Amino acid sequence: MLLSNYYLNLIKGISENPYFVTIRRYPQKTFPYILIKTFSVLFHWFQLTANLILLGSFVFLAMVDQRKPLSSAYWTVKLEKSFPWLVMVMLVSMLGILSTTTGEATGMVSNVWSPGAWLKLVMQTWVGHIWLVVLMLVFLLMGTILSIQKIPRTRWHYVLCALVASLPLIAGSLLSHSGAEDISVGSIAPYALHILLAGIWFGALPAFIFILVDGCSQFEKISHLEVAIHLRKFSTFALPVMLLLMATGLVVADRMVDGYYHTLVSSSYGWLLSIKLVLLAVILSIAYQARHRWLPLFSQAQDTKQTIQAALHLRKWVTIELALALILLLVATMLANTLPAKHAIITNWPFPFRFVFDTNWDEPDVQEKFWFGAALLAVALIVFGVSIKENWRRRTRILVPSGLVVTALVIALPPFAIEAYPTTYQKPLIPLDTISISNGSQLFAEHCASCHGPQGKGNGIRAGTLTSLPADLLTEPHTAKHTVGNFFHWISHGIPGTDMPGYAALLSEEARWDIVNYLHALSRGFDARLLGSMILPEKPAVAAPVFSYSTHAGSVKSIKDFRFQKNVLLVLFSWPHSQQRLNQLVAAYQEIGMTLNTEILVVPMNESDAQQFIHASAAIPFSLLTDGWQEIKNTYLLYRRVRTVPDLLGQGIIPGHMEFLIDRFGYMRARWVGQFEGFGWSNISALTLQISMLNQEDEIMPPPGDHAH
Repeated sequence: MLLSNYYLNLIKGISENPYFVTIRRYPQKTFPYILIKTFSVLFHWFQLTANLILLGSFVFLAMVDQRKPLSSAYWTVKLEKSFPWLVMVMLVSMLGILSTTTGEATGMVSNVWSPGAWLKLVMQTWVGHIWLVVLMLVFLLMGTILSIQKIPRTRWHYVLCALVASLPLIAGSLLSHSGAEDISVGSIAPYALHILLAGIWFGALPAFIFILVDGCSQFEKISHLEVAIHLRKFSTFALPVMLLLMATGLVVADRMVDGYYHTLVSSSYGWLLSIKLVLLAVILSIAYQARHRWLPLFSQAQDTKQTIQAALHLRKWVTIELALALILLLVATMLANTLPAKHAIITNWPFPFRFVFDTNWDEPDVQEKFWFGAALLAVALIVFGVSIKENWRRRTRILVPSGLVVTALVIALPPFAIEAYPTTYQKPLIPLDTISISNGSQLFAEHCASCHGPQGKGNGIRAGTLTSLPADLLTEPHTAKHTVGNFFHWISHGIPGTDMPGYAALLSEEARWDIVNYLHALSRGFDARLLGSMILPEKPAVAAPVFSYSTHAGSVKSIKDFRFQKNVLLVLFSWPHSQQRLNQLVAAYQEIGMTLNTEILVVPMNESDAQQFIHASAAIPFSLLTDGWQEIKNTYLLYRRVRTVPDLLGQGIIPGHMEFLIDRFGYMRARWVGQFEGFGWSNISALTLQISMLNQEDEIMPPPGDHAH
């Protein structure tokens, strides 16, 4: 199963071929784009459906135990006649997938029907390589099916066919959303298992229907009890399959949402996932009725008339289940061709509120209301189970549990609802780097400090003249409780009922995002006062702001260049205050830089500091930053506070020397401010001990993102 659109970023090995250097796109909503996208989804749907039916049919046939060869059953003959046709559908769909993917990748309509362009995609891209592997596996499946049709079939022949039918699905999972981000067993296995379980359930439904159709016409010749045994076996087998299917589906969905649950009601991926879940709930309800009502009636029928009547009811509901399953597969195919929820860009949140459980959890009565609502939900589930077991009237069975659920939600959810804005979940346009933070600090000083104070404490020179007190943006956890989109909205449009004005007409969008990034760093910098000169093992918490720089030796780098490779010791110095310490680091460079694999970056507090250091040193073995240092200094000064010196008054204290130990995953793990923390790392062995501890750690958390949240 080859999935396009989102997976086009998987195209690899094409840098030397100008034909595929740039992945072009048709303008959204144009006719060529819509047409190619529609056919792409349809081809994926046909290919997936045919593959799943083959897999499920083979599993069903292997599961059914008959004393006589299975090939003698009439329903088996009819089912097996469809197998070659299903493989042909897969082959034709594979060709359609290749053509539409080529058109999307190149942005040229003519390449949709150009075999030469198809060949380039197949031979020169990762997507093409996987397509070729899947195609070869489909031919293998065709050969296996044709070969067993010439001999009497046994259970083991169908087991072999089921294994071969699973291979294209497993290979196609390399191009799933999971494979697009991380091609590893741990990432691919849940999706591959999910799709195989879907085949075992969905693919067996046609066989189920074939048995009932065959039985309705031949119950005079065969025992309906024999048919009932086959159906009960499938029904019993299908229950654990469905449970595992839902479990693996939750794992895959959780990875694609990744905590951004608001996207379930504000993104295309979220809406499609919600539709898929609703369809699955309806299908499960039908399957429950078929298993616990119509299948027992069919098994217990006393005469041919009752048997046929029960079989017709059972066939009708299983047919409806199959039809809904086909629609569900179509939705799943569309879902697989849609940007995952965690990557969705929400530019317009549609609701005036949102639910945040950690913000109001400690407020009065909130926990009591939540647990009371949770208890009511549990009661609703119990009542629903009892209503089914006792066979209550349909209206009562629906209304009573539904009323309890609604009451529970009305009680539990409102305490967690807070105001939201169209930009609440909008992601920043500007990355959270030292350039943006430094620009934001200057804009804050110019437009905001008179009210909020030079350090954002809410104590500016105009604070006493205002009708409402300015917010404390430093010590209160505002930026932790509110999204960056909220702050962007307030900076842009002001806050009604307060003296806070809007700056949309005065500042550009980029400038407003710079202020947001500065406020984010300001608050996180205050939280970082808990850092000391000793690391907390296995507990990264504070993301180090990223930056690019030039050195005195002429090299140009970014701190992200050291990710997964080296720790970084970032030194902010002034001259001559730091002279002794810098000489100490020069002497220890061999041990720190080479033996302990740690890069030393030295940042001057002023331009003259760098010049004096260069003049006073015969050789500088580490990197002295000569460009980008101002933004780095302005940003990392926000992380200067220690627990014993909160530094909240006036402009704040500017230490003469600071050092930050940043691990190779991008987290600030320790900080030494010689002016406040005394001896500290001036004993080189104390520093090397911390670095050695970091070198022993594996990745604990993924590296911090490039944008504030």
